[in-house]
Amino acid sequence: MIGPVNNHRIRVAACQVSLGIGEVDRNLATARQAILAAADAGARIVVLPELTPSGYVFSDAAEARALAEPADGQTVTGWAQLAERHDLVIVGGFCELGGHGQVFNSAVVVDRDGVRAIYRKAHLWDAEADFFVPGDAEPPVTDTRHGRIAVMICYDVEFPEWVRLPALGGADLLAVPTNWPAEPVPAGERPMMVANVQVAAFANRMFIAAACRCGTERGVSWTGGSIIAGPDGYPLAGPAGADEPELVLADCDLALARSKASGPRNNAHADRRTDLYR
Repeated sequence: MIGPVNNHRIRVAACQVSLGIGEVDRNLATARQAILAAADAGARIVVLPELTPSGYVFSDAAEARALAEPADGQTVTGWAQLAERHDLVIVGGFCELGGHGQVFNSAVVVDRDGVRAIYRKAHLWDAEADFFVPGDAEPPVTDTRHGRIAVMICYDVEFPEWVRLPALGGADLLAVPTNWPAEPVPAGERPMMVANVQVAAFANRMFIAAACRCGTERGVSWTGGSIIAGPDGYPLAGPAGADEPELVLADCDLALARSKASGPRNNAHADRRTDLYR
């Protein structure tokens, strides 16, 4: 069991939960229970999966639109109230109905001051392009009282150029709401999506917390694998299994991410040869 929170550390939670397509009330209740469990365990930063209230496996664009809600809808409002009540930073994914009727795969950052940032997924995976408009803004870096937090969603984290942007922007922790569909994994190996999170954390010398989901939805199984990786790339907590909900908790000294030194003579950012990169 994780002990008391160190004065220099912040407890981070990645909430792996089971969700169902279109079951908005149940999904929000599940998310609320996970948030409260994380708060009771001493967490101050809580990460939820991609598209938490709506579910993921839409049958068509009409279903996605019917399950979308504005950024001031019940999901974000409810998470903001929980963040204020429990002094949390909550990062979670939702199906966003934009001001011009566009539908986005989005994530929100809320804390006790309300909505701090909304990010729209830029790299759409497979059928997502049938339902969503891609985002066109860089991942935001939000300076909260619990640390500098950036956010991106699922497939975004597979692009090193994209992950590098919030790292250069001063992020201590990258929060990644995700839905990783299960894929075959060779014996003795961990899912490549999990390994990629670890490599991204190492390459950028920052913390990454990825919250996936578990179970199945319309025949799609999920990887699970929720994980919190440190700046050295190694897991501080997780990866979770594929089948069951799990509260993944780690105490993180986020200040460690502000040094990019990889040795007495090397620095992960200063050593970049931008004069050679296209």
